[in-house]
Amino acid sequence: MIYAWAAKTGSRADAARDLSVTNAQNRATMRVNVAGMQNNMKLLMLGAGSVGGFFGLHLQEGGADVTFLVRPKRALQLREHGLRLYGPGGQLHIRQLQLLESGAAASGSFDAVILSCKGYDLQSAMDSVRPYLGADTLILPLLNGLQHLDVLDQAFGAARVLGGLAQVSATMDANGDIKQLTDVQALVYGARSTAQYAAVGALDTALQLGKFESRLSRNILLEMWEKFVLLASLAGMTCLMRANVGEIAATQDGAALMLRMVDDCAAVATAAGNAPRANYMTPIKALLTQRNSLLEASMRRDMEQGRATEADHVVGDMLRRAIAAGVESELLKSAYCSLQAYEHRRAASTR
Repeated sequence: MIYAWAAKTGSRADAARDLSVTNAQNRATMRVNVAGMQNNMKLLMLGAGSVGGFFGLHLQEGGADVTFLVRPKRALQLREHGLRLYGPGGQLHIRQLQLLESGAAASGSFDAVILSCKGYDLQSAMDSVRPYLGADTLILPLLNGLQHLDVLDQAFGAARVLGGLAQVSATMDANGDIKQLTDVQALVYGARSTAQYAAVGALDTALQLGKFESRLSRNILLEMWEKFVLLASLAGMTCLMRANVGEIAATQDGAALMLRMVDDCAAVATAAGNAPRANYMTPIKALLTQRNSLLEASMRRDMEQGRATEADHVVGDMLRRAIAAGVESELLKSAYCSLQAYEHRRAASTR
């Protein structure tokens, strides 16, 4: 499962309004010089898992030109059964999907590639999409954290790499169907430089076809940092304590330790020039200290099931940035040490 902020406090909408201008103003600004660009962009969705499958399915439902890049085994499954999504909003089942098997030839390049893989799969993901990139193909990564931006910039050039984040809580079941766990379903994306404004405006037009909330951000790096603070805090504490938020909050010092972790991560973001906004932090702190809450990071479930984790890409990266910025955090050190020990033990058990 991919965790995303799902607090139903109204604060997410407040944060969006506070970003600077309304969504309509965002789009009007970003669409400067878009005239003449392709209206029906060809989208390549890497994978058809819990995130890529979720957003890709809703994009196809809305009439977008979206192709799923999948491995042969997944392609066979999708050709036989299609892709089904079920959850709080009901169900959606599309049997006829545009599929492209990894390594197969495509008729031309794509206008935009959407990456929704785990951080530890990024290198293989880049290798998979490389043959389908044209000179002007955009790359919209939806990975957790920030570490992937440098990797993608180096591999493909910063000019084509946008900023983005997914807000959805979903998992793929044993049948290959996608189970949505909450009713939150949004894509947030934006330009990382003024030179990308026209291109990201055209992409926004395509993503608006999807049957989910799509939002063009005027400050996507800030929003990515805010999610990074949330995710590193949640993953760090729930993995370190081997407990969910409610179980941690019920202990004598759990809430105080959680708040210290949040403050440590926020200090790292501030040192990087992306101080989280107060109207984001207040509900986040309430969310992460709520008694009886079942909220936990998907990383903790990965640990419980013996799977690989994004420890290095989330908690480890936040710790490295803290050290570089002179932010002392014993909690981040402890959480990353615990996660590293788990990964070492897991590696030894698979030899």
